[in-house]
Amino acid sequence: MNGFDIAAVLAAIAAGFGYINHRVLRLPATTGTLTVSLASSLMLLAVDRAFPALRLEEVAAAFLGQIDFNQTLMHGMLSFLLFAGALHVDLEGLLENKWTIGSLATVGVLLSTAIVGVATWWIFSRLGLHLPLAVCLTFGALISPTDPIAVMGLLKELRAPRGLESQIAGESLFNDGIGVVVFFAMVSIAGLSPSGHMPPGAAGVLTFFAREVIGGVALGLALGSVGYRALKSINDHSLELLITLALAMFVYSLAFWIHVSGPIAVVVAGLLIGNPGRQFAMSDRTREHVDAFWSMIDEILNAVLFLLLGLQVLAMPRGAQTIGAGLVAIPVTLLARLISVAAPVAVMSVRGRLVRGLVPILTWSGLRGGLSVAMALSLPTFPGREILLACTYAVVVFSIIVQGQTVRRVLTYYRVGEHGA
Repeated sequence: MNGFDIAAVLAAIAAGFGYINHRVLRLPATTGTLTVSLASSLMLLAVDRAFPALRLEEVAAAFLGQIDFNQTLMHGMLSFLLFAGALHVDLEGLLENKWTIGSLATVGVLLSTAIVGVATWWIFSRLGLHLPLAVCLTFGALISPTDPIAVMGLLKELRAPRGLESQIAGESLFNDGIGVVVFFAMVSIAGLSPSGHMPPGAAGVLTFFAREVIGGVALGLALGSVGYRALKSINDHSLELLITLALAMFVYSLAFWIHVSGPIAVVVAGLLIGNPGRQFAMSDRTREHVDAFWSMIDEILNAVLFLLLGLQVLAMPRGAQTIGAGLVAIPVTLLARLISVAAPVAVMSVRGRLVRGLVPILTWSGLRGGLSVAMALSLPTFPGREILLACTYAVVVFSIIVQGQTVRRVLTYYRVGEHGA
């Protein structure tokens, strides 16, 4: 099958599953698509076990084998999804909470990486799974950042106060960029990167981190400013749409070419276009078209992404040992998230009053998604890779289905939301 055929099949399946969810389950679109996709995959496995002559799993695996999930997300869909999300984030609210967001996106990610890595290394060794500490820290790096795609989908369903929404959205948009940088650093330290993303030594780590983060911010500001000036100089909604599309694609692509953080660069560019760009460089008609266009892109790509996540169960390793490791990873990741949120928030609380219940709210709303799966799938073959894949998938499915469906209850408990404080 060629690329168009694969895209056609995925679009058709995503539309069908979306219809089933809309008519039967009535769950939020992303959660519903993942749930139907996951259930369909499990049913296919059950039918294949009952009627092995049909070879359904083999056919499905062959189809999925033509789709490189890591490349599809990391070098394709992610630029559009991050740009679409950043367009609708309130920059003023982001700046008001910059210290909390900054600490969660940096200190929080590093702390969570360390906790998850050390905890899984210790627990796995007790279970007879002897993985090197550096490999477990690599798992901590890929599972620690909350996924902006999953979180932005969640925020569409919630009506939280502006400050809380800015903190959740801001952290998810920036900590994925930080998380990718930390992941590449740990991959190099663990010896899992043949090409070497990072120079050796502590100085190499700091240089790599600074280049990726600072370079990503600088690139996003530079090209975002160019896009802003171009939008401000014309009044043609079709051309302005094309400029926003080109900006999202070119910023992300160029970032990889010059070795800076693509996610951070495209988020910064999106924030610039979505705030001063929306206010000063677009007419009312252009704003309507831009919002409609990027909302459509966001909905379509989210449907396909969560469909692929559900289908990935067909490619995930199975067995008592890997399933057990996956179940262990869920509470470990939640505990690490709690500690990595509580520590920065405790420090930030001395600066002023924070939202009631901020720590449990941020802990439970910290969803993991396709970004973590993509990073796990990018790892080369090595002893223990299947364990990391199973752990990643277990945490992602739990966070989207269980946490995503119950986070509104957490907001209600703390009286945060439409009628809360």
